[in-house]
Amino acid sequence: MRGGNIGRPRILTAALLAGAAAILTARSGDPADSREPLRRQFLSWRFGMFLHFNIATFNEREWANGHEDPASFAPTDLDCAQWAEAAAVAGMRYAVLTVKHTGGWCLWPTELTRSHNVRAFRNFREGRGDLVREFVEAFRARGIRIGFYYCFPGDYTGRNGNPPLADGQTDLHGLPPEAAGDFVGFIRRQLTELLTWYGPVDLLWIDQFSNRYTGRQWLEILAHIRALQSNCIVVANNSRNLRETDVHSYEYPWLAVRKPEQALPPATNTVAAEVSDKLGPGWFWNSRETAATIKTPEQIVSMVRLCNSRNANYLLNVAPDRTGRIPDYSVRCLRRVGELLREPPP
Repeated sequence: MRGGNIGRPRILTAALLAGAAAILTARSGDPADSREPLRRQFLSWRFGMFLHFNIATFNEREWANGHEDPASFAPTDLDCAQWAEAAAVAGMRYAVLTVKHTGGWCLWPTELTRSHNVRAFRNFREGRGDLVREFVEAFRARGIRIGFYYCFPGDYTGRNGNPPLADGQTDLHGLPPEAAGDFVGFIRRQLTELLTWYGPVDLLWIDQFSNRYTGRQWLEILAHIRALQSNCIVVANNSRNLRETDVHSYEYPWLAVRKPEQALPPATNTVAAEVSDKLGPGWFWNSRETAATIKTPEQIVSMVRLCNSRNANYLLNVAPDRTGRIPDYSVRCLRRVGELLREPPP
């Protein structure tokens, strides 16, 4: 039995009523005042671990397109406790897992798709796994707050290392095929699963929230999230509008190339913020990543302290490799980061 399923109809009825009120607040009120205590709490976390791990890990690409072979997801030694230990040693206080990325592959046993459900990964736990639950339990056991990354629809085919569609394939736009024709309804139902099956979720990290398919409904979806878990911090990637996001968001690698003047919060920033960054050359582990291609502990500590001085948390992506473990060179780096952070700044 999945935890949190008992009383689901009552939860959903309450969510609908609360959601209607939340939509009115989002449209007409100022969310800054009511959400400010959560923002202050969020800033106390200071440093977090981003975990990009999904079918893209096993296909040498950043953006999967949903037509990958589910049998390719085949970690040989997956250990979420090892991830949590690495985070704890580094002094990280929260962690965010890519529960659904651009390929639409879901790392939990969602009831809304059979083809892109974690149970389709027959080479993972013999098709009976729930990677989200493993993640949640491992990090909670170490006292680390948990968060889920969920990617909204977009045009991902043939971009960012993604191959073009083959004959007979349709563009899934980042969601399972069952979402066709009702992206918003499908997203709401999936978010309901994630926010009612796993207990309190500390953070929900939404990518592509302003896309051309569901962007106009973002405030309604945001109200639905808050109705289900009002204390969950919602990060809308790269938004600096508190009607859209609980904290200002800076995707550092993307902004540093395209909008360098906006890549970090200003030195005078007073609004709670988060800067996301990556340890290695890719968000997902790929064969180009080695001990020589990741950031140094000194670089990481410098970014943690810089972000914290500007009223921002630093969320560092540490990608597990195809074994399902964080590579030893990354673990050594994080261990040294923890040592340096315990020392007084120079």
